Order: sequence, then structure tokens, then C-alpha cells
Amino acid sequence: QVQLVESGGGLVQAGGSLRLSCAASGRTFSNVAMGWFRQAPGEEREFVAAISWRGRTTSYADSVKGRFTISRDNAKNTGYLQMNSLIPEDTAVYYCAARSSATIGSLDSEYNYWGQGTQVTVSS
Repeated sequence: QVQLVESGGGLVQAGGSLRLSCAASGRTFSNVAMGWFRQAPGEEREFVAAISWRGRTTSYADSVKGRFTISRDNAKNTGYLQMNSLIPEDTAVYYCAARSSATIGSLDSEYNYWGQGTQVTVSS
């Protein structure tokens, strides 16, 4: 089992930045790819970004490319999502997810473990 806890959400003005963190505990963090998803009110949960176990491969949704950066520190069992140039459309609950594979995935069905989510609100 892997337990995931997100932090770093909050209220920010358009154009601002936030950094989300995802702390993992439980079984070894080895060979576990991580991802970030988000869900806005009334919308389906959508893929945001993913990173492979060693951090060599990343993937981003088109809507966040060039603005968001995913990273991880395996020594700290923590993943991050740096969000810059935020826009109101980024408002959502952001979820950290982990999958029992070293390689990335972009479908939520590919992930085994989920955090409880953290709210990000971008005001115009």
C-alpha cells in the first residue's frame, strides 16, 4: 500500500504560482510512477502531468504545457507540481496518484493509489 497526502493548494490570483506537494508513505517508493490529476466542479477528472520512477520521462496535458512542471525527490518520497501563470480555468481539486509501474500513464484507471486531493482556486 502507498498512502499519498497532498499539500500546497490554496487561493491565488490569475498569473500567480503555487507548488503542490505529494508525500508518499507505506511500501517502498521504488518503481512507482506518479501523476497529477484534477477535477473541476461538474467536470470529469482529467490528467494533468506524470513522471516516471527515475524522473527521466514526463508527460503533460496540452492545457498546462509550458506552465506546469512535475518533479519528484525519491530520497524524500515526495512528488511536486509547480504551477506558474495560473488561470481561472486551472481551478479544481488536484489529486496526486501513484501506479505500481516505473513508467508513466495518463489514464486514471492506470493508477492504483490516490491522495485525498487539495483545492486550487484561481481568481480573475
